[in-house]
Amino acid sequence: MPNHVAIIMDGNRRWARSQRLMPQAGYLAGARALKLVVDLCRKWGIQVLTVFAFSSDNWLRPKTEVDLIMGLIGDKIKDEIAYMERENIRLSIMGDVSKLPQSLREVITHAENTTKNNSRLNLVIAVNYSGKYDIVQACQTIALKVKDGVVKSEEINELMIDNEVGMKSMQLPHPDLLIRTSGEVRVSNFYLWQLAYTELYFIQTLWPDFGEDELLRALHVFQERSRRYGA
Repeated sequence: MPNHVAIIMDGNRRWARSQRLMPQAGYLAGARALKLVVDLCRKWGIQVLTVFAFSSDNWLRPKTEVDLIMGLIGDKIKDEIAYMERENIRLSIMGDVSKLPQSLREVITHAENTTKNNSRLNLVIAVNYSGKYDIVQACQTIALKVKDGVVKSEEINELMIDNEVGMKSMQLPHPDLLIRTSGEVRVSNFYLWQLAYTELYFIQTLWPDFGEDELLRALHVFQERSRRYGA
């Protein structure tokens, strides 16, 4: 089994349009799909599940839709704190939370503090996340260390950058498997550094329709692959 599964949850709006529903219905259905996948990962022994909920590029969407997403993220986190506590699930948020609404930041802080000692599954939600910014932030941190004389420029290597990107600062392993739904075949500014040797799996299914059968299929494909890491 993969230790860390990452998912780009794509297709909520298209699912709603296909059902002749408002976008809100698509996001609500997507939230139900996420709850199912979280429960399956917990049962099957996957240690880390990362889901890409909101990209830093998504601020360009209509304000009404952005407000809807922010409200839904906050509501669902509040609704599931008791479940995460009961099932020993830790919640972590990846991304620049400083730009999120104050009410959402408060919910996130409470949920992370409440579940920080849980260990069966680490659920990482990427909100206002950018893979490019992640690398830029790491470079800026290292540049300051060079300026202060803590390290020399010739000492900068992959391991040093690896230790500064967001995932390593949270002590998380790189993803073993990346799943993207809805038929799009790109990573869309998600974990650009961390996906170097991740197995990629793309599926036509829209995210609200993603369930146990689709997750099992993705895991079977992963298990059939030979991971050589360039060797």
